[in-house]
Amino acid sequence: MAEVKDACGLFGAFGTPEAAYEVYCGLYALQHRGQESAGIVASDGKTLRSSKGMGLVSNVFTRESLKTLDGDVAIGHVRYSTTGGSRSQNIQPLVVRYKKGLLAISHNGNIVNAKALRRAHEKSGSIYQTGTDSEVLAHLLARPSHQNMREPLAHCLFHLRGAFSFLLLEKDRMVGVRDPHGFRPLVLGKRGKTYFLASETCAFDLIRAEYVRSLDPGEILTITKAGPRSEFIEGTPPLRHAHCIFELIYFARPDSIVFDQTVHNVRVEFGAALAKASPVKADYVISVPDSGISPAIGYANASGIPYERGYIRNHYVGRTFIEPQKAGRVESVRFKLNVVKDIVEGKKLVVVDDSIIRGTTSKSRVRALREAGAKEIHLRISSPPCRHPCYYGIDFPDPRELIASKRSVEQIRKYLGVDSLAYLEPEAMLNCAVHPAKDYCTACFTGDYPVPVRMPRGKMDLEEDHADGATGRRTKRGRG
Repeated sequence: MAEVKDACGLFGAFGTPEAAYEVYCGLYALQHRGQESAGIVASDGKTLRSSKGMGLVSNVFTRESLKTLDGDVAIGHVRYSTTGGSRSQNIQPLVVRYKKGLLAISHNGNIVNAKALRRAHEKSGSIYQTGTDSEVLAHLLARPSHQNMREPLAHCLFHLRGAFSFLLLEKDRMVGVRDPHGFRPLVLGKRGKTYFLASETCAFDLIRAEYVRSLDPGEILTITKAGPRSEFIEGTPPLRHAHCIFELIYFARPDSIVFDQTVHNVRVEFGAALAKASPVKADYVISVPDSGISPAIGYANASGIPYERGYIRNHYVGRTFIEPQKAGRVESVRFKLNVVKDIVEGKKLVVVDDSIIRGTTSKSRVRALREAGAKEIHLRISSPPCRHPCYYGIDFPDPRELIASKRSVEQIRKYLGVDSLAYLEPEAMLNCAVHPAKDYCTACFTGDYPVPVRMPRGKMDLEEDHADGATGRRTKRGRG
């Protein structure tokens, strides 16, 4: 199973008297995207009120706390830390004050030039309150040169590089934003006259809202009582789209529509392609729950080998990699899955999983199958080897943590102790996706980074200098 942390989850509701409760429900559906903290900010048209804390949605909010969040508009966030530690001051939505009043900010992704922007702000006297990259947007909006703009948001967003889907809340409006490359998903839903924005469509199903569409890369969708209105990030050129393929491989729930494709269906196709490319004779196909289930079904269907449940998951244990410390992760691994001995004993098994990142969890699971008496173990991975770090919101920025960065497939096979090991090739994987191959980010497999990750350390004039998001080239623009 993948041993990486999830992308954060966003959910917002506009035009419903129980907005905070609807957001609470939406966050519940998105809990798989982050388990470190949760927060909700609501507006009654006059002021913003917030409730947030460390832990799961079910532990953070109570009936009483939700009653304090009056208003017909609210946004929420479930988080894990890719920038900024797992600390209470980093819980989102962040609430900041600028010229137009209070603003709540929720963010999914990683802003790769956040450190450079922060250094420039602090040199000019700004004081940061958190360790998150999300706070740079608040400081951009607060800059004196932006205070006279009628709508400064589109201008400020142009300074950001990397992966960002934002949900913003002012007292009378809700705003959704996707970066020009479209790394992370953000979708629009509707129920009657109520509008919703979410990271995944599965959150709409829970509250019986209709999925309308995905926001376009670079789109700023503002929802007020007059309805939704679209504009685009200032100066947005026709950049290369870079939808994160890991959303389809692992992050998103199988029942969601992500990047215009039902996640379960594409994962089944991954498994079928894997069976065609890497066949093996076996008694059963088994999956590593939960994200290995769909590709295992695809592998079984395409190969004709019966699908069986070789592992049983304890659903009261969170995803193994959510624990920030390695010791916590190892302990969770031992509790999460149990082998069905009667199924695996004396059998030749095809074990299907979505990915291998560090390898420690996979090795533990293989050992459990051996101890239960499996005769042969043939591991099939429904994605290519992860050889390169991710800087766009996935928690493996250090290549030393990636088992495939320093080992060949044969070396990984020996380390894991399996009889054979095969990965899905990048071309076969991308052939299963509905958009052209060039529209997906596969940097963790190929090392082809759509956005430069090393930003210049020199002086930055935030009013006049912009970096071209596609090339890293400096260009001059007039003051907005």
